[in-house]
Amino acid sequence: MEIVTADTKTIIMVSDAIFNRIYNKILIHQVIGSYRTIGRQGTKAQKTKAQVKGSGKKPWKQKGTGKARAGSTQSPIWRSGGVTFAAKNKIYNNKINKKMYRNALKSIFSELIRTKRLIFVENFIIDQPKTKVLIKKLKNYLPKKIMIITTFIDKNLFLASRNLPNIVIKNSININPIDLINANKVIITVNAMKHIEEILT
Repeated sequence: MEIVTADTKTIIMVSDAIFNRIYNKILIHQVIGSYRTIGRQGTKAQKTKAQVKGSGKKPWKQKGTGKARAGSTQSPIWRSGGVTFAAKNKIYNNKINKKMYRNALKSIFSELIRTKRLIFVENFIIDQPKTKVLIKKLKNYLPKKIMIITTFIDKNLFLASRNLPNIVIKNSININPIDLINANKVIITVNAMKHIEEILT
Protein backbone atom coordinates (compact mmCIF):
# COMPACT_ATOMS: atom_id res chain seq x y z
CA MET A 1 0.00 0.00 0.00
CA GLU A 2 1.43 3.39 -1.03
CA ILE A 3 1.25 6.46 1.25
CA VAL A 4 2.50 10.00 0.63
CA THR A 5 4.20 11.80 3.54
CA ALA A 6 2.70 15.16 4.45
CA ASP A 7 5.97 17.05 4.87
CA THR A 8 8.27 15.85 2.08
CA LYS A 9 5.64 14.38 -0.30
CA THR A 10 7.66 11.17 -0.49
CA ILE A 11 5.91 7.94 -1.43
CA ILE A 12 6.39 5.17 1.13
CA MET A 13 5.14 1.60 1.29
CA VAL A 14 3.17 0.40 4.30
CA SER A 15 2.06 -3.11 5.14
CA ASP A 16 -1.44 -4.07 3.96
CA ALA A 17 -1.60 -6.60 6.80
CA ILE A 18 -1.50 -3.74 9.32
CA PHE A 19 -2.81 -0.63 7.56
CA ASN A 20 -5.42 -2.13 5.25
CA ARG A 21 -7.62 -4.40 7.35
CA ILE A 22 -11.37 -4.61 7.91
CA TYR A 23 -12.65 -2.57 10.83
CA ASN A 24 -13.54 -5.08 13.56
CA LYS A 25 -15.83 -3.11 15.86
CA ILE A 26 -16.58 -6.01 18.21
CA LEU A 27 -12.90 -6.84 18.74
CA ILE A 28 -11.96 -3.20 19.35
CA HIS A 29 -14.79 -2.87 21.88
CA GLN A 30 -13.47 -5.94 23.76
CA VAL A 31 -9.89 -4.67 23.80
CA ILE A 32 -10.79 -1.14 24.94
CA GLY A 33 -13.06 -2.53 27.66
CA SER A 34 -10.26 -4.79 28.89
CA TYR A 35 -7.71 -1.96 28.78
CA ARG A 36 -9.94 0.29 30.89
CA THR A 37 -10.77 -2.49 33.36
CA ILE A 38 -7.11 -3.35 33.98
CA GLY A 39 -6.47 0.33 34.74
CA ARG A 40 -8.83 0.28 37.73
CA GLN A 41 -7.05 0.35 41.10
CA GLY A 42 -9.47 -1.56 43.33
CA THR A 43 -7.71 -0.32 46.49
CA LYS A 44 -10.74 0.10 48.74
CA ALA A 45 -10.38 -2.19 51.78
CA GLN A 46 -11.54 -2.48 55.39
CA LYS A 47 -10.39 -4.70 58.24
CA THR A 48 -12.43 -7.57 59.64
CA LYS A 49 -12.45 -8.55 63.31
CA ALA A 50 -9.60 -10.99 62.66
CA GLN A 51 -7.42 -8.32 61.05
CA VAL A 52 -7.75 -5.58 63.66
CA LYS A 53 -4.67 -5.32 65.87
CA GLY A 54 -5.21 -6.18 69.53
CA SER A 55 -5.15 -8.84 72.23
CA GLY A 56 -7.35 -11.92 72.23
CA LYS A 57 -7.90 -11.57 75.96
CA LYS A 58 -11.43 -11.15 77.29
CA PRO A 59 -11.78 -7.50 78.44
CA TRP A 60 -13.51 -8.36 81.76
CA LYS A 61 -15.07 -11.32 83.40
CA GLN A 62 -18.42 -12.58 82.17
CA LYS A 63 -20.51 -11.84 85.28
CA GLY A 64 -20.57 -9.56 88.26
CA THR A 65 -19.29 -6.31 86.77
CA GLY A 66 -22.65 -4.83 85.76
CA LYS A 67 -21.36 -4.33 82.24
CA ALA A 68 -22.54 -6.01 79.07
CA ARG A 69 -20.79 -9.20 78.13
CA ALA A 70 -17.73 -8.73 75.95
CA GLY A 71 -15.38 -11.28 74.48
CA SER A 72 -13.04 -9.17 72.35
CA THR A 73 -11.93 -5.57 71.92
CA GLN A 74 -11.85 -6.14 68.15
CA SER A 75 -15.61 -6.72 68.01
CA PRO A 76 -17.49 -4.74 65.31
CA ILE A 77 -19.69 -3.14 68.01
CA TRP A 78 -16.67 -1.56 69.67
CA ARG A 79 -15.04 1.70 68.65
CA SER A 80 -11.96 0.93 66.48
CA GLY A 81 -13.20 -2.62 66.06
CA GLY A 82 -13.41 -4.56 62.84
CA VAL A 83 -16.08 -4.16 60.15
CA THR A 84 -18.74 -6.87 59.98
CA PHE A 85 -18.92 -7.15 56.19
CA ALA A 86 -15.58 -5.59 55.28
CA ALA A 87 -14.81 -4.45 51.74
CA LYS A 88 -11.86 -6.27 50.20
CA ASN A 89 -9.21 -5.35 47.65
CA LYS A 90 -10.44 -6.38 44.26
CA ILE A 91 -8.17 -7.28 41.38
CA TYR A 92 -9.73 -6.09 38.14
CA ASN A 93 -8.30 -8.37 35.50
CA ASN A 94 -10.09 -8.79 32.19
CA LYS A 95 -7.15 -10.18 30.28
CA ILE A 96 -7.10 -10.61 26.53
CA ASN A 97 -4.45 -12.46 24.55
CA LYS A 98 -1.70 -10.76 22.53
CA LYS A 99 -3.15 -11.80 19.18
CA MET A 100 -6.46 -10.06 19.90
CA TYR A 101 -4.67 -6.91 21.10
CA ARG A 102 -2.45 -6.75 18.02
CA ASN A 103 -5.37 -7.35 15.64
CA ALA A 104 -7.33 -4.58 17.35
CA LEU A 105 -4.45 -2.12 16.84
CA LYS A 106 -4.17 -3.16 13.18
CA SER A 107 -7.89 -2.59 12.72
CA ILE A 108 -7.69 0.84 14.37
CA PHE A 109 -4.73 1.94 12.22
CA SER A 110 -6.54 0.77 9.09
CA GLU A 111 -9.63 2.77 10.04
CA LEU A 112 -7.49 5.84 10.75
CA ILE A 113 -6.13 5.67 7.19
CA ARG A 114 -9.60 5.14 5.68
CA THR A 115 -11.00 8.14 7.55
CA LYS A 116 -7.91 10.25 6.66
CA ARG A 117 -7.00 10.75 10.31
CA LEU A 118 -3.52 9.17 10.05
CA ILE A 119 -0.80 11.50 8.76
CA PHE A 120 2.67 10.24 7.87
CA VAL A 121 5.73 12.50 8.17
CA GLU A 122 9.45 11.88 7.66
CA ASN A 123 10.24 13.32 11.09
CA PHE A 124 8.70 15.57 13.72
CA ILE A 125 11.24 17.89 15.31
CA ILE A 126 11.07 21.38 16.79
CA ASP A 127 14.20 23.44 17.39
CA GLN A 128 13.01 25.23 20.54
CA PRO A 129 11.23 23.95 23.69
CA LYS A 130 8.42 26.47 23.30
CA THR A 131 4.69 25.87 23.14
CA LYS A 132 4.13 28.57 20.52
CA VAL A 133 6.63 26.86 18.20
CA LEU A 134 4.71 23.58 18.42
CA ILE A 135 1.36 25.34 17.95
CA LYS A 136 2.69 27.04 14.81
CA LYS A 137 3.86 23.67 13.45
CA LEU A 138 0.43 22.13 14.10
CA LYS A 139 -1.64 25.16 13.04
CA ASN A 140 -3.44 23.16 10.31
CA TYR A 141 -4.75 20.61 12.80
CA LEU A 142 -5.53 22.56 15.97
CA PRO A 143 -7.73 22.91 18.03
CA LYS A 144 -8.59 19.25 17.44
CA LYS A 145 -7.13 16.49 19.59
CA ILE A 146 -3.79 15.40 18.14
CA MET A 147 -1.62 12.39 18.86
CA ILE A 148 2.01 12.39 17.75
CA ILE A 149 3.87 9.06 17.52
CA THR A 150 7.66 9.02 17.23
CA THR A 151 10.43 6.53 18.00
CA PHE A 152 12.17 9.06 20.25
CA ILE A 153 10.58 11.92 22.20
CA ASP A 154 13.20 14.64 22.34
CA LYS A 155 13.34 17.18 25.18
CA ASN A 156 12.15 20.13 23.06
CA LEU A 157 9.00 18.29 21.95
CA PHE A 158 8.23 17.08 25.46
CA LEU A 159 8.61 20.54 27.04
CA ALA A 160 6.64 22.27 24.29
CA SER A 161 3.67 19.89 24.50
CA ARG A 162 3.20 19.42 28.24
CA ASN A 163 1.00 22.52 28.63
CA LEU A 164 -1.31 21.52 25.77
CA PRO A 165 -4.06 19.14 26.96
CA ASN A 166 -5.26 18.35 23.42
CA ILE A 167 -1.84 17.10 22.25
CA VAL A 168 -0.58 13.63 23.22
CA ILE A 169 3.03 12.59 22.54
CA LYS A 170 3.71 8.85 22.47
CA ASN A 171 6.68 6.63 21.83
CA SER A 172 5.91 3.97 19.22
CA ILE A 173 6.33 1.22 21.82
CA ASN A 174 3.81 2.81 24.22
CA ILE A 175 0.78 3.34 22.00
CA ASN A 176 -2.60 2.18 23.25
CA PRO A 177 -6.03 1.76 21.61
CA ILE A 178 -7.81 4.41 23.70
CA ASP A 179 -5.46 7.26 22.69
CA LEU A 180 -5.67 6.18 19.03
CA ILE A 181 -9.47 6.08 19.04
CA ASN A 182 -9.84 9.42 20.85
CA ALA A 183 -7.47 11.37 18.60
CA ASN A 184 -8.93 13.46 15.78
CA LYS A 185 -5.57 13.34 13.98
CA VAL A 186 -2.65 10.94 14.48
CA ILE A 187 0.73 12.14 13.19
CA ILE A 188 3.26 9.34 12.87
CA THR A 189 6.87 9.42 11.69
CA VAL A 190 8.15 6.94 9.11
CA ASN A 191 10.55 5.36 11.63
CA ALA A 192 7.73 4.94 14.14
CA MET A 193 5.58 3.34 11.43
CA LYS A 194 8.34 0.83 10.67
CA HIS A 195 8.77 0.08 14.36
CA ILE A 196 5.02 -0.52 14.76
CA GLU A 197 5.07 -2.84 11.76
CA GLU A 198 7.80 -4.88 13.45
CA ILE A 199 5.85 -5.03 16.72
CA LEU A 200 2.52 -6.02 15.14
CA THR A 201 3.88 -8.48 12.58
